[in-house]
Amino acid sequence: MAILKEVFGKTQSNKDVYLFTLSNEEGMKVKIINYGATVVSIIAKDKNGKYDDVVLGYDTIEGYENGDKYFGAVVGRCANRIENGIFNINGREYRVCINSGQNHLHGGKIGFDKVVWDIIDFNEASNTLEFVYNSFDGEEGYPGNLITKVKYTLTEDNSLEIEYKAVSDKDTVVNITNHSYFNLAGHASGDALNHMVKINSDKFTANNSNSIPTGELRSVEGTPMDFRNFKRVGDYIDCDYEQIIIGSGFDHNWVVDINKGISEKAAEIVEKNTGRKLEVFTTMPGMQFYSANFLDGNDVGKNNATYIRRSALCFETQYAPNAINTPEFKSPLLKAGDEYKEKTIYRFSTI
Repeated sequence: MAILKEVFGKTQSNKDVYLFTLSNEEGMKVKIINYGATVVSIIAKDKNGKYDDVVLGYDTIEGYENGDKYFGAVVGRCANRIENGIFNINGREYRVCINSGQNHLHGGKIGFDKVVWDIIDFNEASNTLEFVYNSFDGEEGYPGNLITKVKYTLTEDNSLEIEYKAVSDKDTVVNITNHSYFNLAGHASGDALNHMVKINSDKFTANNSNSIPTGELRSVEGTPMDFRNFKRVGDYIDCDYEQIIIGSGFDHNWVVDINKGISEKAAEIVEKNTGRKLEVFTTMPGMQFYSANFLDGNDVGKNNATYIRRSALCFETQYAPNAINTPEFKSPLLKAGDEYKEKTIYRFSTI
């Protein structure tokens, strides 16, 4: 299939931003811009063959430049939180940008979501789009010149495959995710509380009052965090459980058994009215399930849609938050010269 390239706009620093559209024989379309290597739209069919856009986003580059919700963006160098913005590598203390209370979040004020990426592969035969970004030594406080590549592929089985690769010339921290907000009823359809969610995990990382993991890998057994069987999100999102109170809903990292490989589903989401289903697969050791608790209706999205609180669900595959400071977790430390290589698949279908 042909890959369509269009002008999306110019940044405030006068850099060109392009919109690329991947499509397959099934009629699915994925639209991506090179600003933040951001997924702008995913257009998928429902059980009746009707197509709709199932991710939140903006119509203009101004929306992405001014927005602070990370809609559809690639997030890095380090996704999620680093406590107090401090970590040590080889006995040296590094201080990264503080941009969320007293903590570092999603790579800092100018993370991977706020930069223009270069396009290095535009392959219609494989339906692939690949971006690269060169992050300089000291950017947002991180050590090392880091070359990061993100490759998107749309397959004929309606899977959006995202591959991440990175190499640094110094030991550094790397933990990259995609921050798409999914609403399988359609991006403008209101809250996502009727979605049914299943997470293939028996443990999650318990948080302190600042949403920093304590180091405890807590069993989901007997808690509202148990999604081993399908549950309606709205039935549990306001439970009187200290972890849900801390996150104002779901905003936690579930442990993924990476020993089972990427063929093992990390999560499955169903919206019964449309029959749309989303399956998540990943090589990463964790996944943040976030129920968009901090959307507030002030974001005007595509086609003037108002994105209210809890109007989407995020499934951010990752290393655990603050893992660089938590020896109980798999470390996001990337040694100089080694390759960071991870993959996540979002597969769409109907029931």
